[in-house]
Amino acid sequence: MRLSRPRSLAGRLFAMQVVVVVAAVAGCALFACLNDRRQAEAAARHRATATATAIARSPSVAEAIGSPDPSALLQPYAERVRSDTGVTFVTIMDPRGIRWTHPEPDRIGLRFVGNTGPALRGETFHETYTGTLGPSVRAVTPVRDGGGRIVGLVSAGIAVERITDEVERQAAALLAVASGAVLTGGLGTYVINTRLRRHTHGMNAAELSRMHAYHQATLHAVREGLVMLDGRRRIVLINDGARELLGLAGREAVGLGVAELGLPAPLTGALLASEPRMDEVHPTDERVVVVNTSPVSARDLRGTVVTLRDHTELQALTGELDSVRGFAEALRSQAHEAANRLHTVVSLIELGREREAVRFATAELELAQALTDQVVAAVAEPVLAALLLGKAAQANEHGVELVLTPDSCVDDGLLPPDLPARDLVTVLGNLIDNALDAASCAAGDTAARITVTVRASEHELLLRVADTGPGIGAREAGEVFRRGWSTKTGELASRGLGLALVRQAARRHGGTVELTGAAGGGAEFTVRLPLRAAAGTTA
Repeated sequence: MRLSRPRSLAGRLFAMQVVVVVAAVAGCALFACLNDRRQAEAAARHRATATATAIARSPSVAEAIGSPDPSALLQPYAERVRSDTGVTFVTIMDPRGIRWTHPEPDRIGLRFVGNTGPALRGETFHETYTGTLGPSVRAVTPVRDGGGRIVGLVSAGIAVERITDEVERQAAALLAVASGAVLTGGLGTYVINTRLRRHTHGMNAAELSRMHAYHQATLHAVREGLVMLDGRRRIVLINDGARELLGLAGREAVGLGVAELGLPAPLTGALLASEPRMDEVHPTDERVVVVNTSPVSARDLRGTVVTLRDHTELQALTGELDSVRGFAEALRSQAHEAANRLHTVVSLIELGREREAVRFATAELELAQALTDQVVAAVAEPVLAALLLGKAAQANEHGVELVLTPDSCVDDGLLPPDLPARDLVTVLGNLIDNALDAASCAAGDTAARITVTVRASEHELLLRVADTGPGIGAREAGEVFRRGWSTKTGELASRGLGLALVRQAARRHGGTVELTGAAGGGAEFTVRLPLRAAAGTTA
């Protein structure tokens, strides 16, 4: 047996609103009917009292009562008044209650059916009483002569049936108005709920609640960043991953414009762009993110969906891979050079020039060992020492001399654990790579050289790299750390992340990066990283 699908949220709201409208209109109609009946009865009492009082105070009535045949004079007068005022009956009687007038002439001379006691005491009163003409709302008042003596009584009344007919006519009109109100309210409710059904896609409350729960769980579970912007480029939705990648953790970002987030200008431009962006790499202060944007345009919805992926680790690994690739190329070149030198030594021996062979081989060994001894003596940190030796071999491959300054010194154990070797490789490796590119492009007869300073004190690690390249102009000095800036051409020019990653790594550890001109005419980059005392050391 197939179970019926629960009514949609819009359908439930429509049914509830129709019930509310009907109940409200019905309640108002019932109240109006009861109120109209009370008002009709009050109006009937007032009219009956006014009619009876006016007749009793008429001088002609008192004169007719004193005549030999009061009924002959009073009956035409009473019927005329009854017709003019619209009351059901006008009865004029003597103090004993014997009628002089009545709408039905054959009842003249009979006793009045009703109470007359208060009127005989001089009071005007009203009551609802069932007489010869049926239930009626009536008033009874005394008639006095010139001396103030009660000489008769006047009773005027309106039949309850007539009051009921009048109330029913008013109720019919009210029912028509109430029906119109219900129809109008139902039509308005239907229009509103049709729009609501379109927005909720016909889902019921349970489905909407379940979808919201899934939506929240998905937003918090997905590690990738998700940001939704409205047509004015304000954040309307952002998940935990995006807050972390954009450095917005702990801030209330919903409702803020993209320009108010304090992001780097290229990343802000990518988020504000109206055209789609595909797999763009942008560095922030602490991370490298891959940005994808997709404009959204559906009915009255305008905005942009932004996805963010963390590229920091991958970029660091890519940099390390580039360094390893460079080391491998340097080793291949050194192996090739070593083979050439070995062939030279063998050839000298075969020619009987043993003394020249020994002298040639010794000179090559002393040159290689001197550089190794200098680096190992100055830099006790193994990662930095290995990096410098590898970069020296790579520079030699390009015909560039890498020189370590005499004041370089990094004692073993001085670098704290919270300064990972990967970040040191990122900073120093990228600076040397940029210097190598600049020095290789240097023109003229000047020898290409890279000068490296690595010096650590108790409070600071200084990394300085200078080259003999063409240098960096004043206009470009402010752009070198921007993503995409590069002096390279071709495919490598599209990357331009090296210096951006250097500044990012320095900022991550509270350091600074400074660009100045080198003594040889090239560029000089100085990175200063604050150090906290490593565990086990003393001040």
